[in-house]
Amino acid sequence: MSIANIYYAQPLIGTIAPDIGLSPALSSFIVTLAQVGYCAGLILLVPLGDRFESRRVIVGTLALACLALVLAAQAGSVLGFLTASLLIGIGSVVVQMIIPMATHLSSPALRGSVVGSITSGLLAGIMLSRPMAGLIASTFGWRAVFIAAAVGMFVLAIVLMRRLPAHRVSASNSYFNLIGSLWPLLRDTPVLRRRAAYQAALFAAYSLFWTSMPLVLSGAPFGMSHGEVTLFALAAVTGTIAAPLAGRVADAGKAQLATGIALSAAAIACLFAWLARDGSIPLMIASAVLLDIGVWSCLVLGQRAISLLEPAVRSRLNALYTAIFFAGGAVGSACASIALAAGGWQLSCLIAITFPLSALLLFTREARAVRVRVVPTSDPLLTKGK
Repeated sequence: MSIANIYYAQPLIGTIAPDIGLSPALSSFIVTLAQVGYCAGLILLVPLGDRFESRRVIVGTLALACLALVLAAQAGSVLGFLTASLLIGIGSVVVQMIIPMATHLSSPALRGSVVGSITSGLLAGIMLSRPMAGLIASTFGWRAVFIAAAVGMFVLAIVLMRRLPAHRVSASNSYFNLIGSLWPLLRDTPVLRRRAAYQAALFAAYSLFWTSMPLVLSGAPFGMSHGEVTLFALAAVTGTIAAPLAGRVADAGKAQLATGIALSAAAIACLFAWLARDGSIPLMIASAVLLDIGVWSCLVLGQRAISLLEPAVRSRLNALYTAIFFAGGAVGSACASIALAAGGWQLSCLIAITFPLSALLLFTREARAVRVRVVPTSDPLLTKGK
């Protein structure tokens, strides 16, 4: 429910932009600002889980999301809506507060499965947000989508306040010390840098693809109606089944193999999208499903690898990981409308495929280095990220 807030506007760009006075060339910034806000929330709010009682932080963040969604529903100008989008992104980081909490409560042998289960919920929110937004907007208008989401956040805050277990921490670092520690953690944790780079590349391709998709499918040669675009987005949900499976494969000791497959799947998906440029719906669906499989499998594999590092900094590590790959997503969505205007769907696909190919190149280089000296996850050097 929380992650869906960022993506409700994605299929509605063509409706929201003219209503608030935003030009078509800049319309994709509706999504970009939400992703930028999400990155800001990851850096500024998620580290609080290493210092304060998690339940209070989570409920307070949900309250912020609720307020931001109401502001978006009432916005009548470009500045008002983009400001609300930024705040929606900041308030939607709740799931990244829950993941470190869940890994703390689970045994190391099951963390891949636990992260996979949570991530499957996250993915369902992302994928279902588009058809849900389309269905609500087609009947009640786009503003009703944000009102419904605000009600959802209010109900979720009440439920979690009552049902979420207390998770107290013994850390005494100040807030500014927590934020100041982020750069040393990134600098000294190669596992984090490596996994964040893979995911940033894949998420850039993903955001470019899905931000462009409503405009591409509604135009020539596809000519889909609003309802058909909604069904297309719903069909792509099948790709989310890969997330829990990737976690189990990683728990079985095959994380490297699974990573290579995930990166390759994303690259092939972009190729299929390019081949579908003449109007092939089956190829376009295959592209969407494959891209989702690659992106979300890689996400679970990365979060599992990070969960095996130092528990005392787990929230900060997860914040850095997610902020970096969402920054990649912001780059992809910002490129979407510009690429479509400059070179159409072909140029968009050519730009998109460079991201997973770059990640694959980095992966193959690092895989060779790992084969030279394999470090077990119990090695204290790895837990410090050395």
